[in-house]
Amino acid sequence: MLSPLLSKEDKEAGKKAYEVLETYKGQDLERKEYEPLYACAKELADKQGKKGFFVTCDTYVTMSDGTGIVHIAPAFGEDDANVGRNYDLPFVQFVNGKGELTEETPFAGMWVKDADPEVLKDLSARKQLFDAPKFEHEYPHCWRCDKPLIYYARESWYIKETAVKDDLIRNNNTVNWIPESIGSGRFGNWLENIQDWAISRNRYWGTPLNIWECACGHRECIGSRAELAEKAGDPKAAEVELHRPYIDAVTIKCPECGKDMHRVPEVLDCWFDSGAMPFAQHHYPFENKEVFEQQFPAKFISEAVDQTRGWFHSLMAESTLLFNKAPYENVIVLGHVQDENGQKMSKSKGNAVDPFDALQTYGADAIRWYFYTASAPWIPKRFSGKLVLEGQRKFMGTLWNTYAFFVLYANIDQFDATKYKLEYDKLSVMDKWLLSKLNSAVAGVDESLSNYKIPEAAKYLQEFVDDMSNWYVRRSRERFWAKGMEQDKINAYMTLYTALVTISKAAAPMIPFMTEDIYRNLVCSIDPSAPEVFICVTSRLWMKS
Repeated sequence: MLSPLLSKEDKEAGKKAYEVLETYKGQDLERKEYEPLYACAKELADKQGKKGFFVTCDTYVTMSDGTGIVHIAPAFGEDDANVGRNYDLPFVQFVNGKGELTEETPFAGMWVKDADPEVLKDLSARKQLFDAPKFEHEYPHCWRCDKPLIYYARESWYIKETAVKDDLIRNNNTVNWIPESIGSGRFGNWLENIQDWAISRNRYWGTPLNIWECACGHRECIGSRAELAEKAGDPKAAEVELHRPYIDAVTIKCPECGKDMHRVPEVLDCWFDSGAMPFAQHHYPFENKEVFEQQFPAKFISEAVDQTRGWFHSLMAESTLLFNKAPYENVIVLGHVQDENGQKMSKSKGNAVDPFDALQTYGADAIRWYFYTASAPWIPKRFSGKLVLEGQRKFMGTLWNTYAFFVLYANIDQFDATKYKLEYDKLSVMDKWLLSKLNSAVAGVDESLSNYKIPEAAKYLQEFVDDMSNWYVRRSRERFWAKGMEQDKINAYMTLYTALVTISKAAAPMIPFMTEDIYRNLVCSIDPSAPEVFICVTSRLWMKS
């Protein structure tokens, strides 16, 4: 038994709290057994047929931090778990799902934090407490209520990703990551250190785990409605709602003992559902095989950087396990939206922007345009109403004013673009200059978007609209004011008409509402045969909302 700490008087008298009898290296003590502080711990270990109260060794214990002696709990923490597996330690947990100590302990029913001082009192009374100094250290707290958390170990179902680690890395190397540093760095490092994926959750609602279990220990994984109906011996089981509690009512006969097998209570991790989206949305492989194969893998996906361990991972994991290839060809990683001071938006801080209020104030197109032009997609964006309005004024306002100029005079002259042709040999130098600028802008936008260079594409659009307004229109006003419908006036109308229609098409992915208004008024109003929709969106695009 350890000696108690010396009193103040004993210290002043020069007495020693202990006497060193012998020194050892830590490795010399390996597997030396000791008596647990509470008998209930040994009783639980004995029930499992395992020894759990002896000295273990591992390299994560350092000579510079603390005493070099640490208490471990194999179910709590990666280092502890590894030691537990290496020494085949028992699983001991005396806390229930409510955070209360269990009936096996002397403190049954007490909340764990309330029990802390009582444990110290008990150990001190039994003269088994050497010291209980106070330490300050980081402790996990709930992000919602800011109350302290405890780690709680529970059984879970896993996908053994470690078995396909090499495949995951190889498939990731086929993906064009934007920026590349996320694919090779953040996501690549995640795969290099991949752990098995705990896919089950102990919740009521969710996609039920499709595993049936018998009291004898036999388990079966059901792969389809047809298989479930066959093994249940009930055709109606093929039509049952696949969510709790409906699916839980379906039982199947155990082939080992003949008893009823019941579905395990767990549901799937919601990220498993997200990762299954490419094939689950088509009910593949049961139907729509051709549609799925046409759309898989996706041409590109886009999500925020926090999805490295979320959607990006679940898609890659399931695709690798099922098809052994990457589920996407290109990934555009987005930065988070911050407040105007660069701080994370939070309701508790009062700096969060309500998206619906922002849409009402600035409009969807203006907000889109700001995010396209503010910086590269993967860089965090500071949301500011002033900056949104500035972009709206410089680009959208200029485009709309140029369009309004054309409409004003086209209405006065009753100009119908379908009755004329753009005759290049009759155009002035100014007309040819604008059309040349237009062709260069379209080519630049196309090349930039093909390479997922979003701000660069926006820059081509903005520069052209500025040239069209401040150079072409300003220097061509008198041509629109001319009396009659002479050739030079027709050239001016057709040149500006062509420029407005073409640049609206090019800008449509970024400001769809404004460009649709322009297109429908300029084109659809005079040409009944013109397509009403001019944006062609490929079906091989996934964008998670």
